[in-house]
Amino acid sequence: MQPLLKQIKRISGVIWIGLGPWSIIYMIKLAAGEIAKRPGLETWIQWIVFIGIFIPIAIGMVIFGYYALSGEYDDSGKNS
Repeated sequence: MQPLLKQIKRISGVIWIGLGPWSIIYMIKLAAGEIAKRPGLETWIQWIVFIGIFIPIAIGMVIFGYYALSGEYDDSGKNS
């Protein structure tokens, strides 16, 4: 059963690594569409704040995925 869980962690690492950049691109496209619909200062400020807050979260998702892919979480329960 243990090798299966390690494989699941590796696969989820690949998913997290892909999800980070994809979500940034998706949010920027969504912001561009919303700004095109309502081109006002309020809309610009709103989306700049949303993207500014979300980019570090997406970078964290990529880092988390890298560690999951490299096997850093394989022995997390043995030392506690």
